[in-house]
Amino acid sequence: MTDINITRLNASQSDFDSALAKLLAWDDSVDHQVNESVRHILHEVKTRGDAAVLEFTEKFDRLKVRGVAELEMDQGRLQKALDAIPQDQRIALEKAADRIRDYHERQNQQSWQYEDEDGTVLGQKVTPLDRAGLYVPGGKAAYPSSVLMNAIPAKVAGVSEVVMVVPTPDGVVNDMVLAAAAIAGVDRVFTVGGAQAVGALAYGTETIPAVDKIVGPGNIFVATAKREVFGTVGIDMIAGPSEILVICDGQTDPDWIAMDLFSQAEHDEQAQSILISPDAAFLDAVEASVNKLLPTMERSEIIAESMGSRAALIEVADLSEAAAVSNRIAPEHLELSVENPEALVEEIRHAGAIFMGRFTAEALGDYCAGPNHVLPTSGTARFSSPLGVYDFQKRSSIIGFSAAGADRMGRVASVLARGEGLTAHARSAEYRIED
Repeated sequence: MTDINITRLNASQSDFDSALAKLLAWDDSVDHQVNESVRHILHEVKTRGDAAVLEFTEKFDRLKVRGVAELEMDQGRLQKALDAIPQDQRIALEKAADRIRDYHERQNQQSWQYEDEDGTVLGQKVTPLDRAGLYVPGGKAAYPSSVLMNAIPAKVAGVSEVVMVVPTPDGVVNDMVLAAAAIAGVDRVFTVGGAQAVGALAYGTETIPAVDKIVGPGNIFVATAKREVFGTVGIDMIAGPSEILVICDGQTDPDWIAMDLFSQAEHDEQAQSILISPDAAFLDAVEASVNKLLPTMERSEIIAESMGSRAALIEVADLSEAAAVSNRIAPEHLELSVENPEALVEEIRHAGAIFMGRFTAEALGDYCAGPNHVLPTSGTARFSSPLGVYDFQKRSSIIGFSAAGADRMGRVASVLARGEGLTAHARSAEYRIED
């Protein structure tokens, strides 16, 4: 296998900003044909319900059944899958689920209120969504970890019903995915995939209930469908390719760092792996490790394409400059592989998840650390957060005026409303003002 030449940048070079921008550029524009196809599928599902779902399931997944009810897997089938998987897999799923649940229970928000000097009550009522939809990829790309990461926060939030959709091309079922659904407390499972599954969750059919929010990863058709139905329902995010950025002081084993970079590069050819260090010799050592270890990887062709086209080794003056460059990138995953990560983390402003210290491999966060692995990509960590319990809750304002409060604040509202020319607003408030 030919050695990979990884892009090298230096923060001191005059064109660093433009070179970095070029490296980070990723075209997320939707292909016109994909868009048209997805809109057609969504329209059909919205207007024809179950019949359209059956047609598209036969067309895309090569499954022919008489009714959508046949595509639902009951709780007994989920339990059967849980009992069927190897014991070590079951134990691993249960341990991961326990940690994910424990972490997310600490995010649970409570309603609150207070009373001001007039006896007026103000507050916030926190309410879980009634129903959440979880899309899970099927076929070769089966991710039981995603089931746990999406379903458990919803259940912790108090969502009454979690509806999972998962394609089963040619009838191939992944028992580990179904087992994860059983462990996470998923309420209903339909073996439907693609844009038609997103449409069914968004609009509802005779058999598949409409949900309030759709979460979970998927291919370009699924992502496009989620973008299209946003507004009818909520969605978690439109995720781009996976990313990892490692800041290293040069003291970690270069093989460890190379494998950490691989851990995201193996997702797909568009994934991005970046290493930042003030030690130029260490960057050379990691590049040597990359080329040494690459032939040992099962997904070596994908990794080679990702590392060759989108990876980078960036030299900086010091760790503070490394933090500044990282903040510019706002990575999905950020490893602080340094002696004192607690000090460096104070300089980090934008990252989906921050992995502290040399022993904290990003891969642990993907499966069993506890925090959610659904993270903002493509620089959106500047304004977005990991998926969490709060994504399955909504907040209503509580306002209850006393007579004294209505009198005092009614006078304020009257002035503001008349200033805006909204007389009915003003008079509505004025009726409650004491003469």
